[in-house]
Amino acid sequence: MSNDAGDFIPALRFKALTRHFDTVLSHTLKEEQFRSLLLDQAGIEPGHRVVDIGCGTGTLAVMLKRRVPEAEVIALDPDGDALAIARKKAADAGVDVDFRQTLAWAADIEDGSVDRVLSSLVLHHLTAPAKRRSLERARKWLRPGGELHIADWGKAQNWLMRAAFLGVQLLDGFETTRENVRVGLVPCLQEAGLGGVEETHHEQTLFGTLSLYRGSLRP
Repeated sequence: MSNDAGDFIPALRFKALTRHFDTVLSHTLKEEQFRSLLLDQAGIEPGHRVVDIGCGTGTLAVMLKRRVPEAEVIALDPDGDALAIARKKAADAGVDVDFRQTLAWAADIEDGSVDRVLSSLVLHHLTAPAKRRSLERARKWLRPGGELHIADWGKAQNWLMRAAFLGVQLLDGFETTRENVRVGLVPCLQEAGLGGVEETHHEQTLFGTLSLYRGSLRP
């Protein structure tokens, strides 16, 4: 993704590869494990309204809806090809997810109406200004006490993780990924106006350090 709805980076950079995204992710990362950790951390309850920013092919949104059927799930992504896969995935799972083709800052979601905002492996596709623009919009959606939870590439823990992350940067671009690998996303979340920001977990993978973050809108 990028600043314009008509000009974004697809999940594997090239649209022709979108249909292979789930296969690639399942073979290179512990996808179900880290998404489950994100959902555990988010503590979503029946009746919660949840927005998934950059839902891609819908894996996280479907996992969430299967785990908490009584939650309202709105899943956003500008990529129509990815959303087609996501909608089929939800239909096959027999769950109801409100998929919307839009960037976060253009989404028609009322301020103060959301309990949780989630984002998984999306923010490293955005430039620093676009990251903040998305997160500032997400903060406005949150009710007092609402929370934002993110899984994404984080600060390299050592030279090995820094070297491993070069593969991601070659695919997704150096400008958009630089902040993630150098300092992580805590400063970005703080600058967006969220409170209680922290990196809650990190682990080493074949492609660098994968981190979980959270922040909240204080009552």
